Amino acid sequence: MLRPVYRPIRSESDRAALAFGMTLSLVLGFLMLLIKVLAYRLTGSAAILSDAAESVVHVAAVSFAAYSLRLSHKPPDDSHLYGHSRIAFFSAGFEGAMIMLAAGYILYESIHKWLTGLQLEHLGLGTLLIAAAAALNGALGAYLVWLGRRKRSLILLANGKHVLTDCWTSAGVLLALGLVRWTGWLAWDPICGILVALNILVSGTRLVHSALAGLMDQTDPVLHRQLTELLDKHTADHGISYHELRHRNMGDALWVEVHLLFPDDTSLREAHRIATAVEQAVETAFEPAAHVTSHLECAIDHDRLHPSLVRSDPGAPSA
Repeated sequence: MLRPVYRPIRSESDRAALAFGMTLSLVLGFLMLLIKVLAYRLTGSAAILSDAAESVVHVAAVSFAAYSLRLSHKPPDDSHLYGHSRIAFFSAGFEGAMIMLAAGYILYESIHKWLTGLQLEHLGLGTLLIAAAAALNGALGAYLVWLGRRKRSLILLANGKHVLTDCWTSAGVLLALGLVRWTGWLAWDPICGILVALNILVSGTRLVHSALAGLMDQTDPVLHRQLTELLDKHTADHGISYHELRHRNMGDALWVEVHLLFPDDTSLREAHRIATAVEQAVETAFEPAAHVTSHLECAIDHDRLHPSLVRSDPGAPSA
């Protein structure tokens, strides 16, 4: 069975960096969960319980993300001719759905504790534990988001954003505990739990939306403009034109398709040489490199051979 030629998108060093980031996230996720469960057992705080619940969901989501990252690195096979990298969108969607689930649980528990009676103990030690967890999560989340953007890894980027929502949850808990200690009004605890839940609900919704946009091949206008500018320049340099530009996000890479139109007297060897040069110029302009597939056409009889083709892309030949 024929399949596209596989060219690894990521270097071994990039894969190692992403694997390290995911492993670090998983290990610290378990550590944060233990810290928050201990803080809840000490205090009985609804806000801390909400933070611990978010961490349970986070550990589950990171476990799935770690599996997704490993799967995304597998090369194409007979049942997946374009590889496995689009698992990244499922991972981001799963992580977003888990965040939304945690938000629902936090809302329920906060309201339930408010209605059934509040009792808080050992707030000093509980506050110290949550502050330590918030600091660790803030540093980890910032690192994962930086690494995910630098390596164009949707899986790691989504994971980093989830860690940052966990940090914001902890910050809300610290605010609640501080207000309780300052004012003596216990209701601050469930109120802040509710506000934190609403905040992470928004974050989860955004992650799910980005995953759906990727699965539905929603066009990124900024990326489309960058590709258009690149093709405008490099095709003009070679005295050719182009049309039918299409591109899709593969989760950790770009897949670009374009038709190149050549003068009638261009030899096949020369057309192939120029097409290869254009493809390589586009591929190396992105990090990690994109996959570019071009279709070579003769401009002089293009309209006769394709009379029904609608040419709306920049670079299309005039009628």
